[in-house]
Amino acid sequence: MFIEIITPDKTIFSGEVSVAQFPGTCGSFEVLNDHAPTISTLGKGKIKIIDSEKHTQFIEINSGVVEVLKNKIIVLAE
Repeated sequence: MFIEIITPDKTIFSGEVSVAQFPGTCGSFEVLNDHAPTISTLGKGKIKIIDSEKHTQFIEINSGVVEVLKNKIIVLAE
């Protein structure tokens, strides 16, 4: 699935991933391929992304919103 993490200043990450984990305001949650459509608010924490080669990357955010639709994830973060 494709993920794009955007801040008001720039695009922080854009690319294909196999797993994405988010710090939701009501608790963390994970998104895998073919996930149901979702919109959620994000709290302070780290977004964890794992690519197809099992490389893990963490991106620190203060807050934001995530939309998951048809294997595309868009994160608007601060």
